[in-house]
Amino acid sequence: MNETTQQAIVQTLRERILSGELSPGQRLVEAQLAQWLGVSRTPLRYALSVLSSEGLLDRSGSRGYVVRRFSVRDVLDAIDVRGVLEGLAARSVAENGMSPALAAALDDCLREGDEIFAQKHLQPGDDVRYAQMNGRFHALIVEAAQNHAAAAALSLNDKVPFVSPFTIAFDESARERQFMMLLYAHRQHHAIVDALKKGEGARVDALMKEHTHISKESLNLSLPSLHLIAGAA
Repeated sequence: MNETTQQAIVQTLRERILSGELSPGQRLVEAQLAQWLGVSRTPLRYALSVLSSEGLLDRSGSRGYVVRRFSVRDVLDAIDVRGVLEGLAARSVAENGMSPALAAALDDCLREGDEIFAQKHLQPGDDVRYAQMNGRFHALIVEAAQNHAAAAALSLNDKVPFVSPFTIAFDESARERQFMMLLYAHRQHHAIVDALKKGEGARVDALMKEHTHISKESLNLSLPSLHLIAGAA
């Protein structure tokens, strides 16, 4: 069994947990899962141990796992951790001086966001487009810091549902409020890039921490529809 196939099984299971196809509290039986996915037990066992180390599964008995149910507190705490670690990364980039390549890539993100918000309301597909741009924006800054400990901690922290910058919790019933919140978040993107270009470490650190409050607001709007969070439904 090669590593690519093992990673594919991990990814498939991760997606099915986050989509709710495997529901919170559900017990995972190896034999049934292997049959369902059409894979053998050895790589599946590896995948389950990886997802357990990521915090998406809890151990149950000697051989079993259950899909973890996250509390609202778990998610909010993980969003705070993201703010602190991304603040650390951004401060480092500002203080060491940003490269022209990073400045150009971040400016591209700003331009794309400006295009989305120029239309005064979200068009179909804009939510996905914004989430991709937002994820890219944050990843560029973390990568540029070259702090491997912070990057590894963020990678693990991002496995908590609705914490990754690539994940925006959207709620169809509150699209107007969502538009205003994301517009505000994108204005913060402009301020973050400005602080990076000026080498203002303390300011960009504070801006990154403040920026995560938008994730919390977005989450609060969407709580009724978030199946992975205990008590949300």
